[in-house]
Amino acid sequence: MQLNFYKYQGTGNDFILVDDRELTFPIEDTALVALLCDRKFGIGADGLILLQPHPTQSYFMKYYNSDGKESSMCGNGGRCLAAFALHTGVVNCTHSFMAMDGVHDVEIEGDLNTSVWIKLKMKDVEQVEIRYNNVFVLNTGSPHYVQFIPQNLNSLDLVADAKSIRYNEEFAKEGINVNFINLLGLHHISMRTYERGVEGETLSCGTGVTAATLSNALLNNLPNGVHTTEVTTPGGNLKVTFTYNAANRTFSNVWLQGPATLVFKGVVEI
Repeated sequence: MQLNFYKYQGTGNDFILVDDRELTFPIEDTALVALLCDRKFGIGADGLILLQPHPTQSYFMKYYNSDGKESSMCGNGGRCLAAFALHTGVVNCTHSFMAMDGVHDVEIEGDLNTSVWIKLKMKDVEQVEIRYNNVFVLNTGSPHYVQFIPQNLNSLDLVADAKSIRYNEEFAKEGINVNFINLLGLHHISMRTYERGVEGETLSCGTGVTAATLSNALLNNLPNGVHTTEVTTPGGNLKVTFTYNAANRTFSNVWLQGPATLVFKGVVEI
């Protein structure tokens, strides 16, 4: 069987995208997904995403990590899927799609060329656990551990440091994404992320960028209202706009924004 695929990246977070509206992809074959994502023996990607039909939304996002297992929401993957849907004519304008964590609205800016600026509405966040003054645990569609650190991010042994958290007794079973953050300004942060399911560092993580941004609001005691934070990742720059309710520490109207770029398309035998 031949599989038509597209390769997209969002600030270096890369994905294999497949139009599966006919529901022909062997979704239970986790070994196949892992092989396709393998950078030595397959196409190579941080994850694989199927665009599937949905009864009330434009489409459904079915997401797999590079280990082959179906996973929770992926922010950069959602942005890339939205660009894919636009480029292939599945949709032609602002729209909504369904994912594991609910409905996501999409807004588009710029020309519909190989790279397009995608604004993706993320889930509201009503609970953030403050572990220490600089450590936060929250779910932005996927679970995240966020730690602000004073030392330069490049000095970290990221994988080793993150694994000590991801595989500790509390998180080992379900897994958690681990993010280390440098504060560059009140509304500007830089970060590195270790992703569960990839079990290594990725150049960017959309739900991680979102989690870090919201944690930054708590760290800096931002006032009520609408805020925008710039985020620098190893793969490029993103920004997150949100409405913060300081009284109960909740977040709404959360929009993850950044580029989604077509890298190449092809056919693979499966």
